[in-house]
Amino acid sequence: MQIRLFRKIRWQLATWYAVVMALILSLCGFVIYEVIIDAYVVSINRELESVAGTLHDVIEPTLKQPGIIEPVFRKVLPNICLAQSTCSTQKLLSYSQRTHREHGIFSPVYKDKQYYIRFLDISERLIAVAGFQPDELPPIVQTQVWQTLKDLQGNRYSQKSLLLHIQDNQAWGYIQIGRSLNDLDSRLAALKLILALGLPITVLLVGGSSWWLAGLAMRPIDSSYKQMQQFTSDASHELRTPLAAINATVETLFDIEYLPQEARDVLVSIQRQNYRLSELIQDMLLLSRLEQQTLATQQVYCCLNVLISDLIEEFSALATAASLQLTSLMLCQELLYVMGDEDQLLRVLSNLIANAIQYTPAGGYVTVILKRSNSYAVIEVQDTGIGIASHEQKRIFDRFYRVNSDRSRRTGGSGLGLAIAQAIIQAHRGSIQVQSQVSKGSTFIVHLPLIEERKQLA
Repeated sequence: MQIRLFRKIRWQLATWYAVVMALILSLCGFVIYEVIIDAYVVSINRELESVAGTLHDVIEPTLKQPGIIEPVFRKVLPNICLAQSTCSTQKLLSYSQRTHREHGIFSPVYKDKQYYIRFLDISERLIAVAGFQPDELPPIVQTQVWQTLKDLQGNRYSQKSLLLHIQDNQAWGYIQIGRSLNDLDSRLAALKLILALGLPITVLLVGGSSWWLAGLAMRPIDSSYKQMQQFTSDASHELRTPLAAINATVETLFDIEYLPQEARDVLVSIQRQNYRLSELIQDMLLLSRLEQQTLATQQVYCCLNVLISDLIEEFSALATAASLQLTSLMLCQELLYVMGDEDQLLRVLSNLIANAIQYTPAGGYVTVILKRSNSYAVIEVQDTGIGIASHEQKRIFDRFYRVNSDRSRRTGGSGLGLAIAQAIIQAHRGSIQVQSQVSKGSTFIVHLPLIEERKQLA
């Protein structure tokens, strides 16, 4: 698409589609992440609850005195270690492997040190441990039924606590079974990495596809707009012939010697309206050709300093007649050159200066400033005129738009001047904008890309 407006709309459609899809994918990724975590935690807790329940049911019926380690503890847990003693983990593990067949139901307790078991008396003092050395356990000792703990190395554990009773239903103490969550944390880290890398890549793919889909959606509109442009161009071209014929007929009637004065007044009105219509058709045809990029232009080196000086001299009489002071201000020491069509650039600057003079009351000032900003030439046309309201500044470059104020009542323009100026500046890879305050004046700012010194000398 060659029309800048359509490209802007296409970018907006693609961006919004990509943003919406990114939000949807992020929400889906978060839900999947939470579901996987929940499912895995439920599985771990069920496994832990099963082991804890089995140990509780095996040990509790044999307990006789509170806080006393009975022989059944060593039968069920051969690698049990009293808190006051020092146990060799390697020996305990070897012994547990020899008794693996005898106590196969508790094999997860001895294998790979996934589980630990500790016994607490009724005052929550550590009595014995199995599976881990006492200094390897989480330092916090609490008796809530379910807990998630961390050891000194930062490893996480899920733990369940159960109250043990002796035969007369008196409290013996607590049994705590904990399971390492390292496998869960590693899976979660891998899942986070997949989401962190996969989501941006997916969004980029969605953005590319949305750009393509937006292009498909814009094709019918683009085709319709091009047909409208072609119709405008053809109609404008065809209307020139009858308008020329009308003007020739009016000129012929003026040559009649005994034509009544009333008829002459009517012919003058017809000629004036015919001229305005001809100007309007010329503007529409020029704007259509600029947008379709079919206008033949002569690209030459244009010195902006010379163009502005010539325009100041040309409009000085008009400014004097309007009791205005028209001046130029060159804020650059060197000559500024741009590559473009000199006639079109003259039309833009002439339009801006003429508007500034037209909408500035007597005694005001119109100043044309030329300066350089990096690789761009900046032309500012400042006036102390009636100004433009902020809500209308965004629309003054639209074709046929007229500000609903003194601007439209005092002039009879078609409303295409600024639209043509914008099209010409954009065709020269530049930009035009306005800054204005009501009753204080306006400033139209034009940016044009400069050509390099070596290109000027070539």
